[in-house]
Amino acid sequence: MHSDASLVVEFLNTVNVEEGTDLLEDPGQWHGWAAAHALAANPAAEARAARDALRAAIGDPRLPHGSVDVDTRISLTAEGPALVADDVVGAVFAACARLVVRGDWVRLKICPADTCLWAFYDESRNRSRTWCSMRVCGNREKARGWRARAAAG
Repeated sequence: MHSDASLVVEFLNTVNVEEGTDLLEDPGQWHGWAAAHALAANPAAEARAARDALRAAIGDPRLPHGSVDVDTRISLTAEGPALVADDVVGAVFAACARLVVRGDWVRLKICPADTCLWAFYDESRNRSRTWCSMRVCGNREKARGWRARAAAG
């Protein structure tokens, strides 16, 4: 997975629906996560608003669509102009902008399993992957469908 996609997916998955955990609720974990990515941690409320808006934009059915403004800057580097930021939210949104430019934004998805809702990057050739994991969520859904058809028949 491309580093921009990795950063975005990791940020989106700082909330774990299945386990009922949210890394942003623990200041130590949140600051540790940001430091591990060599970025400054935004205030938790700001990061949560950005994360929720991004998750809604890629298909999290629990969240309303919203807009978020983020400060980033363009810097001229040895490789050319670069969209950069110093904090987590800015870096994630800069990564999202680069994904849009490359045509890869549509590869960011949310698993449709109600108990999962894990963010993932669809690396399939035709961008048709539905589940975060066919072995886990996809298999569960297919088994549910089979049981429902068997009970109805």
